[in-house]
Order: sequence, then structure tokens, then C-alpha cells
Amino acid sequence: MIKLKSPSQIQAMEEAGRLSAKALRIVGETIEPGISTMELDACAERVIRSEGGIPAFKGYDGFPGSICCSINDMIVHGIPRDDYFVHEGDVVSIDTGAIVDGWVGDNAQTYACGEIPNDVKHLLEVTEQAMWNGISQAIVGNHLGDIGHAVERTAKDAKFKVIKYLVGHGVGRDMHEDPMVPNYGKAGDGLQLVEGLVIAIEPMFTMKSAKMVQCKDGWGIKAKDHRPSAHFERTIAITTDGPKILTKE
Repeated sequence: MIKLKSPSQIQAMEEAGRLSAKALRIVGETIEPGISTMELDACAERVIRSEGGIPAFKGYDGFPGSICCSINDMIVHGIPRDDYFVHEGDVVSIDTGAIVDGWVGDNAQTYACGEIPNDVKHLLEVTEQAMWNGISQAIVGNHLGDIGHAVERTAKDAKFKVIKYLVGHGVGRDMHEDPMVPNYGKAGDGLQLVEGLVIAIEPMFTMKSAKMVQCKDGWGIKAKDHRPSAHFERTIAITTDGPKILTKE
């Protein structure tokens, strides 16, 4: 069931969004060669709890971390570990979520650790642009298909692959609410967007193949060809003034 939010509820969600965005930014700034993914996790948890928030991911369906930290060919849901370290040339996808007063903010970004190859840099740039292109279609009267089409077209134009199995979602008092927000689709198809709908738009692209494999831990999802992947996400509200980004400082 889709749960539309009132203007006052959307305003309340901005604090969770702000804190999630702050945690994402600070973790991104902390990434350096030699740091463990568990240290990045602890950094996010400190930021979130220092301002009275709760890490949205910790304990969610049994997930052990405060962030998802997915490196190189890991597309999403990487579990932080104290024996797994970031190296020069890695791409590191960080997904953070914060709960404030019962509301959730959810966002993600892929960061480069030092210098990375130009084709991988292009993957990150295109995936982020796809997110913004999708957000630009999140207006009253459009459809979910307009968002998905904008994201998918961006990938196709750059000859990257969309991970169709993994999608965006509604956000509210639960981190994953209806509706699902695919990163592909036909313009004009699907649910019509109305004022008060709050969704996470999150493209996940790979370089050559969209085939995936599930890690043995039951969480991580990797690119089957072991090439780098990228993931960008923002939580936005549909308003009569256009898309309102809630996960920003």
C-alpha cells in the first residue's frame, strides 16, 4: 500500500534526510587507502547517533552494519568488516540511512579512492547523471515509467548496463515502502506520480554485463563478470513545485 505524506510529514522527513546525507558525506571524506570497511561503518554510526538519530540499516532484517559498503564489483549490500580494507584505485559504494523521530532518510554514493581508470570514472559520472535525470522526471502527473526510462536511456547512451533486479522504493516510517521504482521502463507507463509520494531513486549500473551473483553471506550482490559497478541514491518527495530532495544537508 502506498502511503502519501502530508507537507508537514515531508518537512519532518527532512531531518532524517539531512542526517543521512551528512553521514554519507563524512564517510565519503573518510575513505582512504588502508581504512577498513568496519571503520567506515563506525564513522557513520558516530555521526548518526551524535545527533540523536538511529542507523536505519543496523538490524534491518538482520543486517549487521550501520552502512552498506560495497567495493568494486560488489553492487550493493556489502557488509562492513574489520578485516576488509580499501585500496588505492578502488571504487567504494556507501549506502547510509538514518531514522529521526520515526522517519527514514536513505541515500548512497560511489566514491573513488585515489586515481581510477577513465572508463570507471565515466561509469560513476554516468550513474550519478542517471540519478539526476530520473529525479528530473519525478513531477506531478508523470509516471514511474518516466523515471525509469530516463535512467535506462542514460545507461544505454553510455553503453552501460542497468541492474534491473535491484530497484528504488518508497520511503517513510519504513525504509522500504511501496511503490517499487525500477531503473528502466517506458515513458508514460506505470503509477502516476502525485503530490505526497516519497521515493528513493537509485540507479545501479555495471560496465559490461548485468548478470549478478549472490555472496555466501546472503547479503552482498556482485557483478558476475567482476567488473566495477556504481550506485547513487537520493530520497525525494513529489511536490507541486517539483521534486524535493530530502537527503541533503
